[in-house]
Amino acid sequence: MSDHAAHAHGAPTTPWPLVISIGILFLIPLAFIFKFVNHQPLAAFVCLVIGAPLIIMGIAGWVREAIGGAEFPEMRGLGFSAMGWFILAEALIFLPTFASYWIMRLNAPEWPPAGTIDMPTVMPLIMTVILVSSSFTIHFAEEELDKGNEAGFKKLLMITMGLGLTFLLMSMYEWNHLFHEGFVISTNIYSSVFFTITGLHASHVIVGLGIFIAILLPALNGTINHVVVKTGSLYWHFVDIIWFFVVSQMYFW
Repeated sequence: MSDHAAHAHGAPTTPWPLVISIGILFLIPLAFIFKFVNHQPLAAFVCLVIGAPLIIMGIAGWVREAIGGAEFPEMRGLGFSAMGWFILAEALIFLPTFASYWIMRLNAPEWPPAGTIDMPTVMPLIMTVILVSSSFTIHFAEEELDKGNEAGFKKLLMITMGLGLTFLLMSMYEWNHLFHEGFVISTNIYSSVFFTITGLHASHVIVGLGIFIAILLPALNGTINHVVVKTGSLYWHFVDIIWFFVVSQMYFW
């Protein structure tokens, strides 16, 4: 579509939603099918290592377009309010998942079900401290940006990303530990819910890191969109709040 046609329709065109959709709706589900249905771990791994980077690349590309936004300046201020609606939609995805868990647990004749191992408690507490710390660092990054201290903003943004990546790697380490203990997604109903909810949260951490990458790359070249920064920060706080529900219900209840 030409630039003129895009303006005529009132909205820009972008390939990034398609890239994200291929990762989220095709390759990631295919990885789970190969792993847990067809029992082909190599094929599952290939789909995962292609799908996850596609998702991050798509998010980064899409947000980077929003940061530029010169062609459609009237859309640049919509990000923060739109994120509020997006967070509401995401919360409504988590809610039925938790509700299903509560119903199953409260109606189960015994809990935890057979096959459940003793869940770790120290690691999730450390992960909680790391994720909460990242909320503080992105908040302080916003404050530095409001003061005009772009160097301080970029430093704190990178610290936030490092904390988020550390949290994600610790999640993967924890899953690997549980796998080796024989606690896998097919062990029982609790393991199915556990890996579904923790995996869903981890996917949102990946999205947040993709947004921060898209903010950081232009910032290193001197281009910072304050609206996008506040929007990304709002999303990250949402991810942190959801983690409190995840860690309290999955590990300590």
